[in-house]
Amino acid sequence: MVRTPDQQKPVKSLVSGPAACAASLILPGLGQVLAGQFRRGMLMFGSLGSIIVLMLWRINLLAHREIGIFAKFVKALNRRPFFVVLIASCTVFLWLWNARDAHRQARPGKKGGSGIFVLIVIIFFALGWQISQIDLYKMVTELPDAIPPLSKVLWPWKAAVTREIEEIGAGADILIDCDGTPPPPPEEIQGKPYLMSSPTCGELSRMDENYEVIKGTTLTLTGRGFAPNTKTPIWWIDSLGNEFRPRQEGEYVAVQTDSKGAFRFELTMPYRLIPPSARGPQIHRVEARQISAVGNLIIDDPLRLTLGRMAETIFMGMMATFFGILFAIPASFLAARNLMSGSWTTIAIYYLTRSVMNLVRSIEPLIWALVAVVWVGLGPFAGIIALTVHSIAALGKLYSEAIETIDPGPVEAVQATGATGLQTIIYAVMPQMIPPFVSFSIYRWDINVRMSTIIGMVGGGGIGFLLVQYIRLLDYRAAGIAVWFIVITVAILDYVSAEIRQRFV
Repeated sequence: MVRTPDQQKPVKSLVSGPAACAASLILPGLGQVLAGQFRRGMLMFGSLGSIIVLMLWRINLLAHREIGIFAKFVKALNRRPFFVVLIASCTVFLWLWNARDAHRQARPGKKGGSGIFVLIVIIFFALGWQISQIDLYKMVTELPDAIPPLSKVLWPWKAAVTREIEEIGAGADILIDCDGTPPPPPEEIQGKPYLMSSPTCGELSRMDENYEVIKGTTLTLTGRGFAPNTKTPIWWIDSLGNEFRPRQEGEYVAVQTDSKGAFRFELTMPYRLIPPSARGPQIHRVEARQISAVGNLIIDDPLRLTLGRMAETIFMGMMATFFGILFAIPASFLAARNLMSGSWTTIAIYYLTRSVMNLVRSIEPLIWALVAVVWVGLGPFAGIIALTVHSIAALGKLYSEAIETIDPGPVEAVQATGATGLQTIIYAVMPQMIPPFVSFSIYRWDINVRMSTIIGMVGGGGIGFLLVQYIRLLDYRAAGIAVWFIVITVAILDYVSAEIRQRFV
């Protein structure tokens, strides 16, 4: 049976059970400390204190405009009744249980009891649920809205390749207000698409004084000579040459041609402001356009840019790993206790090297990338600097720990021959370090490639820089192509690294 630290050495309580209970009612954990269970008491004090602080913080956020603790509590109770009641009641119950636990700890032979810690975990979980704003109802109800963009990310290949396009169309001139002579119908050319409007003049839609839309003239558009059974968008071009697609009932206007390539459609003249400086007859134009794909497939911009950025990402990881290994190997020997315990000077170097490595490693590559961007500007060079700095610290730690686990026999044998420190490292340490060094180096390359996709989001170059641009533009198909290539690249690198480990480790 494995005993806990509190069970290994029986400690006599300084107070009686009721006194310990009263002490913990006044200050959580104090009774346990007086009962000789110092760590248990400090854990109670820290847990209850943290719970109370977090609960008051959340209540203040829920009712930040109220003044006074009671007013804030009432407001928070109205907004989140289940959360406030649950946490408040559990906290009170935990406080009372803490007092009972102190009473139990002060009695001989009545130590232990882990139920109170289960309650602490439950309370922290409830607080974490509310603090992290988990909303399962929103997740389920808004899933249908997320399916269209997610489907584009999961299957984005429509944006990967395209074909050369051919545009055919026809149009008719429209006179605004019918004050002058309406333009005649366009001349029909054999073998070309044709569009006719009836009438060829009318009034644009406009806004009244209540900002209600007053519909303009209804035009009857008749077209023929277009591609059969094809959706054909309608475009409007004003007198200044600005073109746009009109809307009807909230949708862009488009017509479907029949089997002979003809259509007949009624279009309400759209709303359009006419500049006060406009003079003379205002001639607008309505057009029907069809775009068809012709020719061979060609690589579209999202795929072409993704391939280039992905190559940049791979080489960023490779260069950062190379420079990281180059500087981490000498640093690892300085951070190995078994090699640096010869004198006070070497011990001081050991602790200094370890401290610097821990400091550098504690800062994520994303933060180093922000610093590097300020230093050398946007681009992959900033990403390489960030990954290299973090790789030196991470690999140096791994290498040094591997050095500390080597077999001391070969080291002692080489030293017995009178070899110097450098010769000892070359002939006794390095042969034992090649397998773990190779394994750690390959693993770090894999990590650096993965991290290259993240630091690009803050300007460190690579595929991440492109990915964040696509997401901001809501171009989910292009973003999906980038995500797919990240997955494919990581999978290939994982296979390659496994093969290298099998051969050399």
